[in-house]
Amino acid sequence: MSRKLLMFLVVLTTVAAGISPATASPGPRPVRSCADLVRSFDVPDARTTVTSAAVVAGTPEFCDVRGTIAPGIGFQLKLPTRGYRGRYVQYGCGGFCGVIGDPAFPAGCGPAFGDAAVAATDDGHQVSPEDPFDTRWAVNDQKARDDYFFRAPHALSKVSKHIISVFYGKAPARSYFTGCSNGGREGLLLAQRYPDDFDGIVAAAPGAYYTALIGYQAWIARNTIPNDKIFVLHDAVMKACDGSDGLVDGQIDDPRLCGFDVGTLAGQLTDDEIARVRNLYAGPSDGGVRLYPGGQAYGSERSWTFWLNPTPGLGRGIAPELADNGLKHLVYPIGRPHSSLESFEFTLREFRRLVPETVKANSLSLDLSRFRRSGGKLVLWHGAGDQGIPFEGTLDYWQRLTGGGNPDWARLFVVPSMWHCGGGDTLTDFDPFAALVSWVEGGTAPSRILAVGRDDDGNVVRTRPVFPYPLRARYDGSGSVDDASNFVAAPGFGFADRIRWAGEDLYHRPGPVAP
Repeated sequence: MSRKLLMFLVVLTTVAAGISPATASPGPRPVRSCADLVRSFDVPDARTTVTSAAVVAGTPEFCDVRGTIAPGIGFQLKLPTRGYRGRYVQYGCGGFCGVIGDPAFPAGCGPAFGDAAVAATDDGHQVSPEDPFDTRWAVNDQKARDDYFFRAPHALSKVSKHIISVFYGKAPARSYFTGCSNGGREGLLLAQRYPDDFDGIVAAAPGAYYTALIGYQAWIARNTIPNDKIFVLHDAVMKACDGSDGLVDGQIDDPRLCGFDVGTLAGQLTDDEIARVRNLYAGPSDGGVRLYPGGQAYGSERSWTFWLNPTPGLGRGIAPELADNGLKHLVYPIGRPHSSLESFEFTLREFRRLVPETVKANSLSLDLSRFRRSGGKLVLWHGAGDQGIPFEGTLDYWQRLTGGGNPDWARLFVVPSMWHCGGGDTLTDFDPFAALVSWVEGGTAPSRILAVGRDDDGNVVRTRPVFPYPLRARYDGSGSVDDASNFVAAPGFGFADRIRWAGEDLYHRPGPVAP
């Protein structure tokens, strides 16, 4: 499988989770047979039919439960037949969803790596894995839209906990959610609208600004340049800005430090290509008002090759497919005129036309007081080189939510140079799930999490500590720059993270809640 295709699959499927050594006491054993679960469950406002339940041998052995939550939310729930310790882990769904990503048992959790029940959902509609961008299901079906926008993760939480209580005779002791991209949006939405569903949530690279996000994909898709020019651009950016963070190490820790002028590539890029690149870095605006709180990151250019341009297995490229299918079928109210990648207008008027429907999907509320009071813990993280969802949006949300501090219930981690949900020039993997579990169950907030860089063969070639934002990792002056032990925490670069943009009223429009 190519690295480009692998990165897209990361967007569409779940984020693998690693858990610290189990701290929970041994949980209950099954009190029902797996086959007994094949029936209907009258969960309030989420009537459920289990269509199959079969024991799957292996490590761990588990009861594989599959079914439907009315009207059309497909799900898979895996229940360990031994070694279960009372944890429930639910995975988010990426992109436009429509496919159930096989929920993995968290690594490093108990001797058989299966002490948690795990589940995933298709968010209420089904598409072919060969056409993951298909949104025709949303043309005239408001219930399917609402399941995707705000109901399905909550409904699955209720149903999974009910089935767990039937199978083991006891509800889960701790519940966790982890997701990236659209799954990260779901994580934030759960904390905001369903604050009692989960004890701990990882929301990675969240597509929280749904009102603006599909338009942003259209913007970058309409400003693309050929792949050979992308590599020329990337080499020039890295030559100019690699050392802007104080260390020449093949990565730009914060792309906002880079002041590269693409005009210096006149003669290598055409005037039109130079103008397009400037548009990509700046992001869309109308009359000086930003239509999205961010733009493409300096240093992320290599990832544009498969995000913006045609790629085998990815059609016209991820951004063109997301934009065109979203604008045609999903983000305008049913019965109202829609748009497309070719015809979308980057204007304040068009932005406001998107609000009535997409406010249902946004996860921008700044009121997480109920989640905090319930004892919930939130870990946000974002790659600084994210080519799909610019990291500035998450920094803006964090600044508005916390004032830039680190409250006793939430942490933000920004991973230098990392692309969307993983991959990158240097650092490629980041997994805070183990730290979240330790925080929820042990009471200690994460103060340092390792990011890992792997080569194309999967070998670890770099480790780097990531500290709670706004702290950053600073080289201590000795030893390899590829070894995390040679870095210490240092103050951040002092940027003002709050961004003035067209959708600032959306932070005060929390969206609907399903029962």
